[in-house]
Amino acid sequence: MDQRDRQILRILQGNAAISLNDLAEQCAMSKTAVWRRVRELEAQGIVRERVTLLDAEAMGFGLTIFAMVRTNQHSDGWFSTFQKAVRSIPEILEFHRTSGEIDYLLRVVAHDMRHYDEVYKRLIREVDFADVSSTFVMETFKSDTQLPI
Repeated sequence: MDQRDRQILRILQGNAAISLNDLAEQCAMSKTAVWRRVRELEAQGIVRERVTLLDAEAMGFGLTIFAMVRTNQHSDGWFSTFQKAVRSIPEILEFHRTSGEIDYLLRVVAHDMRHYDEVYKRLIREVDFADVSSTFVMETFKSDTQLPI
């Protein structure tokens, strides 16, 4: 990956909907050259997908929750059940296995506390946990999707 690839990536991170013409112009390259580079970055898995980011609060999801999960079970079968449950709940936006005292960290969005309680009850109905504790975001000061390139 060279400087031109990095420039393309910086621009795409800021606006994935940019036209090929505008991208080529901003990179001072031909459309064909930019198109080839973007396709190669996609083939390498560097560009995983292009998405539109929505404002959660404007969409009615005014509550963000970090759910910290602890388990006494670490079998493949248990994890498969957990993973299936998480994937079936659209309010769970992120799912991470972590080190330390917490085994898994989930980022969840909900309309309100009642909605989160429904999500929580669904999750614990489907999967056996040692403990689930939740932290509610009161204010967000930084939330970014762009990697520092």
